[in-house]
Parts: sequence; C-alpha cells; structure tokens
Amino acid sequence: MGEGKDDSFNARLQSAERRYGLVKEEKPPLDASVEADRSLAAIAFRAGTEMLAGLIVGVAIGWGLDHWLHTRALFLVIFALLGGSAGMLNVWRLVRTMDVK
Repeated sequence: MGEGKDDSFNARLQSAERRYGLVKEEKPPLDASVEADRSLAAIAFRAGTEMLAGLIVGVAIGWGLDHWLHTRALFLVIFALLGGSAGMLNVWRLVRTMDVK
C-alpha cells in the first residue's frame, strides 16, 4: 500500500522537475553546421527586427509630435533619424557580443 504512493509521488515529482527545467534531458547532438546555420539565421532575424523596431518607434513618436504640435514633418524626420540610429546601435551591440564569444 505504501509502495504505490511512493511510485505515484516519484512520478509526479519527476514530471514537475522536467516541467520546471530542474532535470537536464539528453538531446541528440546536432551537426555543427546545422547548429551554426540556425544561430546565424536567428541573429540575422534579430538584427532585422532591431532595425525595424527602432525605425517604427522613431517614426511613430515623430508623427505623434507633429500631429499634436501641428508642425510639418519636422519631428517625423528628426525621430526617424534617431530611431534608425538606435536600431543601428542595437545591431552593433548584437554583433559586438558575437565577436566576444
């Protein structure tokens, strides 16, 4: 009778440990070239996302200020340049961390 409770408890404990990442599960090793391609694709996608996000946020802030202050694309141009610069800075930081590794 006590044996069944121990088995149930151990099964639930192992399930919870796997769920919360406390137990390392063995994964089959990947080919190094496949892993490098995945990593490179992920970095390229992140770099593009960083650039686009900076530009979109800059344009949105500039457009909002122009609309609110009734100016003609003054802040749109300024914040588009700032947003693009911020995107390039983020990509540069991403590439710089790759060189360190």
